[in-house]
Amino acid sequence: MASPGPSSPLASRSMRQRTPAASNPGALPPDVLFDVLLRLPAKELCRLRAVCRSWRSLTVDPLFTGAHAARHPGPSLLAKFRDDEASIHVVDLSGTVVKRIAGPDGHELLCTRLDLACVATKGNSCRVLNPATGAAYALPESPALEHANCENLRDPYTFFASGRVASTGECKVLRVFNRTEFDAFDQQQLFEVFTINGGASNARWRARESHYPFVEANNAAVAGGVVYFLTDCAYDLMLFFGVNTGIHPDCIASFDLVTEEWRRDIQGPISSSLSMDNADATEEYRSIWHKITLTELKGSLVLAYHRRNLSLDLWFLSDFENGLWLKEYSIQTESAIPADEYFVKPLLVSDGGRLVILLASTGILLIYDPRTNTFAEVEMRRLDAVGIYTGNLLSLQCGDMV
Repeated sequence: MASPGPSSPLASRSMRQRTPAASNPGALPPDVLFDVLLRLPAKELCRLRAVCRSWRSLTVDPLFTGAHAARHPGPSLLAKFRDDEASIHVVDLSGTVVKRIAGPDGHELLCTRLDLACVATKGNSCRVLNPATGAAYALPESPALEHANCENLRDPYTFFASGRVASTGECKVLRVFNRTEFDAFDQQQLFEVFTINGGASNARWRARESHYPFVEANNAAVAGGVVYFLTDCAYDLMLFFGVNTGIHPDCIASFDLVTEEWRRDIQGPISSSLSMDNADATEEYRSIWHKITLTELKGSLVLAYHRRNLSLDLWFLSDFENGLWLKEYSIQTESAIPADEYFVKPLLVSDGGRLVILLASTGILLIYDPRTNTFAEVEMRRLDAVGIYTGNLLSLQCGDMV
């Protein structure tokens, strides 16, 4: 659908109603000004708000901000750079920083797809930041009442995941209290849920059922209001010592944020095609634990597998109930991604079909163009973490515009 412009009766009528007639004969008519400003990127518009009251009134008007978002649909990123522990940045795909947001030191940015930024520490501190208003909300560190006396809480080691429930619009945070010792399989991982702005009745953590096998809480993805986890790489160590647990590296657990319950586990598409008949096969099987990543693309859960032969396969979950996967990408990566890169995470597919990929160990962001089968590195500082910002850039009125 075309964005409202000077030929749009709705836009012209609205601007005539809301903007005083120009007394200066050199001033642009309101509908022409609407169309001119509509063509500018959000970063420049935010600066131009300081020109005069009428320009500010126009660029914050819901009619204009909606038309601008439709005309400039390009995705934006939430980025934390390795050389800046105290800030979160809103960045476009060219690497240009649109806004800098003050954040707490020592907190990692969660990879979310929200109009909010979530930051957390392994030591049980989690905060939710609103890039539009500058507001910050600290989640309580105290556990759910049911977990108050659990051994895991003596020295908290936590992970967080956050997503939105489409039916209610609520944003929920899932907290995982990990085992106090890496190999302490006699302990449970503890899971709790918190609803952001859920009212007084929800302003506390709610204990939820634990899950076995243990999940790899720092290799998770949220798609369709469901948090997906890979199984813990500790099972890889058990296999190394000759203990075959029967748990595959691409076994995936899923927690439904709507019902706040676990769904059944599903098997990924990788390990079923491999066997462990000899030492080489066993080594290849074990290497899978460190070569797969979960992500969300185009609204679907995706398993990314960075193969030994320097290719990146992307498997889309097409049918959860029947455990069906479709391989939609098989990308040759020898010219762009090192063979020993251990965490290759696709972040999004742009409207033009380009794939944005994070190389976590080096902090490099790549853009892959399937039409030319080429990679380009985004020119920016090295990344510590990155997520997708779904908010309207013209709402970024607070904080440091850069």
